Amino acid sequence: MTPRAYDASRRQDAARRRRADVLAACRELLASEGYRATTVRAVAERAGVSPETIYKGFGGKTGLVKALWDVTLAGDDEPVPMGRRPVLQEVWRTRDAREKVRLYAAFVRGVHERLAALFSQLAQAGPEVARVLELGEEERLIGVTAFVRHLADGGDLRRDAEVARAADACWALTGPRLFHQLTEGRGWSADAYQEWLADLLLAALVEPR
Repeated sequence: MTPRAYDASRRQDAARRRRADVLAACRELLASEGYRATTVRAVAERAGVSPETIYKGFGGKTGLVKALWDVTLAGDDEPVPMGRRPVLQEVWRTRDAREKVRLYAAFVRGVHERLAALFSQLAQAGPEVARVLELGEEERLIGVTAFVRHLADGGDLRRDAEVARAADACWALTGPRLFHQLTEGRGWSADAYQEWLADLLLAALVEPR
């Protein structure tokens, strides 16, 4: 009798559900209790898992918060790099440089709208979580540099611009802290932020017509 092949799909689905439950519990506790009260044990209790499950899956509290950051940034927990997601694929495909930059500004706005609450919570958490935010900024610089290099490769980057310096400028303009300052601090709408960002990126990056 031929043995049946092992079907791991049920176990994988259960693991994905557990991971989603843990991340949801972490998000809820951060919002209601703050960073310090969001312990591994508290998250485990809310998610209905053991603390050991969280340590095994995330490596501890910092790893858990970083995973929550990544999922919030992307909008889901699918293992697809940001550059291969539909919203950025549309940016890469668009031929007109000005429209390309406006689409990119819309992408940045969407990311910050998803991250706004979590960014505010983590920005007040102190040095313990600083590395999570630093990693987020390092990864954001990689993505911004890819966008600027894409403009350069297509002949759309300003002739007087150098890729690394232009990427630094783009990274500074598209940061979460600036979005928070303008929308929360100064009361700008997300639409106003997006239009302002697109205009600045066009002036900084794209060769004038």
